Amino acid sequence: MTWIVSNLDNIFIAVTAVIAAASAIAALTPTPKDDAVVAKVRKVVDVLALNVGNAKTDK
Repeated sequence: MTWIVSNLDNIFIAVTAVIAAASAIAALTPTPKDDAVVAKVRKVVDVLALNVGNAKTDK
């Protein structure tokens, strides 16, 4: 737990980079399969960020 707390900024940077790369790949490719992968990753991130229920943004 102390490792997570001490490296929280690096964890956020890594997660943000992965999401940005996945979103860019999904936007540049026409296949719906990679769009589904990005949607699943986004759902996990929303849960981790406690973006559930009324806290979620409208699409």
